[in-house]
Amino acid sequence: MSLPPLVEPADELTVDEVRRYSRHLIIPDVGMEGQKRLKNAKVLCVGAGGLGSPALMYLAAAGVGTLGVIDFDVVDESNLQRQIIHGQSDVGRLKAESAAASVREINPNVDVVIHNVALTTDNVLDIFAGYDLIVDGTDNFATRYMVNDAAVLLGKPYVWGSIYRFDGQASVFWAEHGPCYRCLYPEPPPPGMVPSCAEGGVLGVLCASIGSIQVNEAIKVLTGIGEPLVGRLMIYDALEMKYRDVKVRKDPECPLCGKNPTITELIDYEAFCGAISVEAQEAASGATITAQELKEMQDRGDDIFLVDVREPNEYEIVSIPGATLIPKGEFLRGTALERLPQDKKIVLHCKSGGRSAEVLAVLKDAGFSDAVHVGGGVLSWVKTVDPSQPTY
Repeated sequence: MSLPPLVEPADELTVDEVRRYSRHLIIPDVGMEGQKRLKNAKVLCVGAGGLGSPALMYLAAAGVGTLGVIDFDVVDESNLQRQIIHGQSDVGRLKAESAAASVREINPNVDVVIHNVALTTDNVLDIFAGYDLIVDGTDNFATRYMVNDAAVLLGKPYVWGSIYRFDGQASVFWAEHGPCYRCLYPEPPPPGMVPSCAEGGVLGVLCASIGSIQVNEAIKVLTGIGEPLVGRLMIYDALEMKYRDVKVRKDPECPLCGKNPTITELIDYEAFCGAISVEAQEAASGATITAQELKEMQDRGDDIFLVDVREPNEYEIVSIPGATLIPKGEFLRGTALERLPQDKKIVLHCKSGGRSAEVLAVLKDAGFSDAVHVGGGVLSWVKTVDPSQPTY
């Protein structure tokens, strides 16, 4: 459905701006008025990572007058495969500052606002209040629900995107005109059910595909042209090169944007989404060792059986010496238990500790009462024991 323009047009474009945006100006649907609306718009990108990189670059090139970027992370070498707003010389630099520098290089007419903080329930409403539109480039469920709830409570539209391996999704959530994210996903998936990009990987160029769609939708919403993805979910399969469109209806029983909302303020999103299950938290309590403690156990010759619960392709990148690879899925199916020795202490590890905690809960329930897992996983091993190995 067509929607009215989100922002009013600016008073004028300078001669330099007319030259810069001339290819927009000669499109009848955009024209001078549409470009003036972009100039007057204030857009916030949540995240300067895989989706935030192309989104920020194309929003800047399109002439959005004020661009906010919020990210508290630093550029890591593993980011450069997909986060194209950063370069090799930016490794170790704050992502928000690196992204802002790139935006200014693309378009010096853009006013860049840096929010070098973590987005939390304490600051999200204040930060969002200063913008017309939010572009969500987050990669975890807790932040996605928080972004959605804050946008609905403030009456602001936001453009959502999601990527994983070869698959991408995008939509526009605007409770005033259609559904919100909770209408599509009322509950987060069970902890550990959906791997993150850090665990499962993502094709770098997929970020550009979905990020550019997000910018396309942002331009449509800001200028009031075309039919935005309000009430529709766009699904993209890069391997099959297929797009499909799914209708998303507003849920009249939605606790946030329905007829009788029960969510009227921000909640504890970490608890709501549960980074790891309660069972895993209980199992890990008192049964977590450090990477350095594991090294000491190995040096002493302790009778342990070290199990890597990651996937084979992760194991090929980096592994802890002496570890036996048994992926998490085999434990969840129950097929891995018969491979475990009864006369040795079981020590589990994964990439950072989440998956191994989930497997630890399975083992505790199966009677392996003295099993432990390595907090921080192989990343902690590389950082504190063997920095010569790569991370991912």
